[in-house]
Amino acid sequence: MKATVGDRVHIKGRIVGMREHIGEIIEVRGAEGAPPYVVRFADGHETLLFPGPDCLVVPATTD
Repeated sequence: MKATVGDRVHIKGRIVGMREHIGEIIEVRGAEGAPPYVVRFADGHETLLFPGPDCLVVPATTD
């Protein structure tokens, strides 16, 4: 998995009723875009994320 600053992280719910979490990658700490990533979620919470199989990185759009 590779990412750049500005990409979005979508973490799928693992159980029925669990909502999807979406955050923005604000820092890439691994070499050449590899994890871990520092992610900021809509509520302002920031965390160091090591993405698992339920995680998808969506590239940032360039408008």
